[in-house]
Amino acid sequence: MEDYSSIREQQQQTLGYIEYRYLTQEEQLDVQQKVKNALSQIRPYLQQDGGDVEYADITAEGVVIVRLKGHCGSCPHAMATLKQGIEQAIKRVIPEIKSVEKI
Repeated sequence: MEDYSSIREQQQQTLGYIEYRYLTQEEQLDVQQKVKNALSQIRPYLQQDGGDVEYADITAEGVVIVRLKGHCGSCPHAMATLKQGIEQAIKRVIPEIKSVEKI
């Protein structure tokens, strides 16, 4: 197993955070829980319009994968909701996340 300690230290100093792929398993689980919590905070706004969002995964590169449900799945504004709403809310509290994509 490769030692990522120098990479982690350098990223912490330059970025202010460590990229998701270099996090320990425990740290990755913590990030996943933070993502789920952020989605829980966004969910009521989506549900007001008949939509919803469901966590699916996080890639090694730090891309959150979500499933848009209900009206959000077929809404013409789904990409705006995804990028300007969901992604920005998640990235504001979890800088390890690079982007949010839908499946």
